[in-house]
Amino acid sequence: MELEIFLEPIDRTKFKVKKNAFGRIIDIYTKSGEFPDLNGKDIAIVGVNEDRGSLENKGCSKAPDVIRAQLFKLYPNFTKTSSIVDIGNINPGENIKDTYFALSEVISNLAKKNITTIILGGSQDLTYANYLGYEKLEQIINIVSVDKKFDIDTELKEINSDNFLNKIILHQPNFLFNYSNLGFQTYFESQESIDLMSKLHFDTFRLGEMNQDGIKEMEPTLRNTDIVSFDIASVRQSDAPAAATSTPNGLYGEEFCQLAWYSGLSDKVSSVGFYEYNPSLDKRNQTALLISQAVWYFINGFYNRKNEFPSMNEEQFLKFRVIIEEQEHEIVFFKSTMSDRWWMNVPYPDSSSASKYNRQRLVPCSYDDYKKACNEDIPERWWKTYQKLL
Repeated sequence: MELEIFLEPIDRTKFKVKKNAFGRIIDIYTKSGEFPDLNGKDIAIVGVNEDRGSLENKGCSKAPDVIRAQLFKLYPNFTKTSSIVDIGNINPGENIKDTYFALSEVISNLAKKNITTIILGGSQDLTYANYLGYEKLEQIINIVSVDKKFDIDTELKEINSDNFLNKIILHQPNFLFNYSNLGFQTYFESQESIDLMSKLHFDTFRLGEMNQDGIKEMEPTLRNTDIVSFDIASVRQSDAPAAATSTPNGLYGEEFCQLAWYSGLSDKVSSVGFYEYNPSLDKRNQTALLISQAVWYFINGFYNRKNEFPSMNEEQFLKFRVIIEEQEHEIVFFKSTMSDRWWMNVPYPDSSSASKYNRQRLVPCSYDDYKKACNEDIPERWWKTYQKLL
């Protein structure tokens, strides 16, 4: 399928950039040129001018080109800028399902070419369309959402930015293995929603927990995901005012960028979306600049990927066996001698059909997980993965 049937080219005359800046170096689909050749590309940027799924943030559909205006001014300092392409914008379809279909087709086609996608939204319900792109590949995936809430409002029927996770969880056939939320604020969620996340063995990290443990502890979660969905309202209003649902508490701007960098650094992440930015609320384009910097950090992380995994080259890993006697479990940890990152083995339970093949699942973890195991405490990451494998 020709992707250009879903895409509108960019009017380059709208962007004023200096020599060697991002907007001068990467390959861009413009009105005066042909659709770019995607062969050999690593990263594709696509805008989605859609906000019909937004409940409280109408106007975020105009975000993509405003973010580009700031991104194109930055200096990339990347080793492979020629491998980055901007393929233009997806305009709203006749109805919102048409937009979802267009984005899912773009995502799946880029994934088949091994191209990582950066989505500039638009409202966050576009995460559902991103997920549908992987359904076409019949690929089991993990999703991480950086958001102040879970977006599982069960009272709303039509899909929107407040309940898109419902649609992903209930969608059949279902290819979601794990969902993680980074930065949720408890007072925005009912106890029923919190209990549901626990029942499904999904990973949730409160904003206060992240502040206490440090953003670095979120790296293993991002290392183990395929899709990352950023809601700019997860950032405190003082740092990112241009979202109708932003609040006084949230991530700092530099923490938002650090999570974007970890996302890019992950060998597994193949698509990332930045949503809910509303240009009409942006004074002096400060929020657009923050998002553009987060995109910059994602790309920087991408070109610093290690391409390491314990089963690929065990000579680059140290192996540690920890026996937890009370639970009758042995946990095998691997530490990379190249990056100092950690993984642990999670065996398939005896009740699983895969257990007869002695199969195990390698899960990214942290040094703190190893220390917990050494203290006879099963790491929560290990336990939740084990429960999902039952």
